[in-house]
Amino acid sequence: MQTEVLIVDPQSPETIPIARAAEVLRRGGLVAFPTETVYGLGANALDAAAVRRIFEAKGRPANNPIIVHVAEVEQARQLVAVWPLVGERLAVRFWPGPLTLVLPRRDMVPDIVTAGGPTVAVRMPAHPVSLALIRAAGLPIAAPSANRSTQLSPTRAEHVLHAMQGRIDLLLDGGPTSGGLESTVLDLTSAPPRLLRLGLITRSEIEAIIGPIVVSSAPPTGEASLPSPGMLPRHYAPRTPLECAADGSARVKELREAGLRVGRLALSDGGEIELPGVTTVRMPAEPSAYAAQFYATLHVLDAAGLDRIVVDLPPDHEEWLAIRDRLRRASTPP
Repeated sequence: MQTEVLIVDPQSPETIPIARAAEVLRRGGLVAFPTETVYGLGANALDAAAVRRIFEAKGRPANNPIIVHVAEVEQARQLVAVWPLVGERLAVRFWPGPLTLVLPRRDMVPDIVTAGGPTVAVRMPAHPVSLALIRAAGLPIAAPSANRSTQLSPTRAEHVLHAMQGRIDLLLDGGPTSGGLESTVLDLTSAPPRLLRLGLITRSEIEAIIGPIVVSSAPPTGEASLPSPGMLPRHYAPRTPLECAADGSARVKELREAGLRVGRLALSDGGEIELPGVTTVRMPAEPSAYAAQFYATLHVLDAAGLDRIVVDLPPDHEEWLAIRDRLRRASTPP
């Protein structure tokens, strides 16, 4: 199968490519498309056979559920058995946007979407292409990131093609995504709500709307299915071994002395970072700008024929926690 690629205006998506992609979804095909976080790999969320193709294309484990994307709050309500007041307050504040809510599912949601669990994860993306596609298709779209399982998330169309050429029907190329990290995932089935995946929306921002929440970013033991995507120990990882270092300069020197080819991600305000024979990338010192460039930069280093990637560990402050979470999972051995 040759993957069809259609270029689309990211701000004012044209009718023809959106209609073509919607038709592919309605007949059970797979479409990759940009969101404000990363590129998603979408299928009709109400078609179990179509969603199964996502798992096959990604090599995704069956116990890892998939987020369902909607274009309207009413569309989300149709998928869940309970739509609590707290969910309404969060949707009013953060939707469309990078916040996923985990709620009790209705029977209309296929088991494969939820990994057989009792809940479904839903969100409304804040990207004109995503919203236009969902509305044109007239159905909710199940969509994890458009990459092979556990590997780097795609923030550009070329990242998707590198991993998914020939595995999916169509790619909507809407240029680079703006956010660069996956959505925050909040479980509303527990009291207080549980933050299952750190993301672009912080704990403090959520607590300002609904009060205290707890953080539980590790998968619960003894459960057959995960309650949320993004909870695997190793995830978001380049093929090149990656490690984090409090003192990147010292670690890079050690690796160079051992004869290794090394790439380094260093904060731009970290002082002297230039070392001979090292592919060094200066990253922004501001968290949202760092996040926007994070995966794209790792894709470049991963394709550079290196033996190791060393990342200067960002500060242990709340606005950096999502990035530190991705780095921890990316540096976990296979």
